[in-house]
Amino acid sequence: MEKFKYKRILLKVSGEALGLKDDLYNNQKIDKVCQQIKTLINNQVEVALVIGGGNIWRGAKQGSAVGLDRINADYMGMLATIMNALVLESKLKTLGLNVIVQSALEVNKVAEPYYYKKAISRLEKGYVVIFAGGTGYPYFTTDTTAALRAAEIKADVILMAKNGVDGVYDQDPLVHKNATRFNSLSYQDITNKNLKVMDLTASTMSMEANLDILVFDINKPDNIIKAAQGKAVSTIISNKKKKG
Repeated sequence: MEKFKYKRILLKVSGEALGLKDDLYNNQKIDKVCQQIKTLINNQVEVALVIGGGNIWRGAKQGSAVGLDRINADYMGMLATIMNALVLESKLKTLGLNVIVQSALEVNKVAEPYYYKKAISRLEKGYVVIFAGGTGYPYFTTDTTAALRAAEIKADVILMAKNGVDGVYDQDPLVHKNATRFNSLSYQDITNKNLKVMDLTASTMSMEANLDILVFDINKPDNIIKAAQGKAVSTIISNKKKKG
C-alpha cells in the first residue's frame, strides 16, 4: 500500500476537465480521473468530489448573452453540475466502486438530497461521494461549494485541480513566461497580493474553517494521486504560510 498524506479529501474538478474544446465529454479524460479515484479508494483514502459545470454552462456569462437574469443563469449552472455528477457516477460504477450523488437541489429521481452526516457515513464505508447542485442557492460558485462541503465533512484538504496550471503564480503563467509559482501561501497572502485563486467567499470560508487547499495541474499523469500523497508540484494555501 502506498503512503498517502491525507485520509479524507475533497477533490474539486472543473467541468472542462471532463471534455475537450469542442466536446462536452471525452471518455479518455474522464477515465483517467476515475482510475485515479479508484486507486485512492483502494488505498483507503476517503474521496468526496465537487464537479463544476463549465463544460455545459458558464452561468452568468452565457445567461446574460441570451437575456437570462443572474438567478436563473446560476440555477442552470447548478443543473449542469448534476449532469456532470451523473457522468462520473456511471464511470466510477463501471470500475466497481460504490458511488453516491448528493444534490443540494432536489432531484430525487437521480440523486439523494445533500445531508452531511450521511455523506460522512458513506465516506467511512468507502463510497465515493459526489456533491452536485452547488450550494443550492444562486450567487455562489462551485469553489464556495467545495469550501463549504469540505468544512462540513471535515476533510483534511481540498485538492483544487486546475487545467494546465500547476499552482498559484504571481501573474498568469499562460501569458507571462517569467511568472513565478508560489510553493505556499497564507490566506492573508491571497488577499494582500490580490491573487485570483478562488472567489472571495470561498477563500474566506476556507480560512475560517482552517482548511488547507492544494492547487495542482490535473492534466499531468497520476497527479490526483500525487496530490493526495503530497508529492505533486503544487501550491499549498493555509492559515499559516509554510516554509519552502
